[in-house]
Amino acid sequence: MPSLGPTELILILVIVVIFFGVGRLPEVFGGLGKGIREFRRAAKDGEAANETAEEPVEAPKKKKPVQAEVEETEDAA
Repeated sequence: MPSLGPTELILILVIVVIFFGVGRLPEVFGGLGKGIREFRRAAKDGEAANETAEEPVEAPKKKKPVQAEVEETEDAA
């Protein structure tokens, strides 16, 4: 991803000023900052949850008693 130089940043700032106006700039950038902070916090919490998650353990399969297997084979015959 190419980095933004000073010319591109100035152009973006001019477009934002034209679109939102000077009076709403603190509100717009404040909301943008809150969104970025919330995103970082959620990403950090997600990484922490993944690190602490344990692998699910499979329950051992119940085995039939030998007598029940013998009776099933006798019934089938």
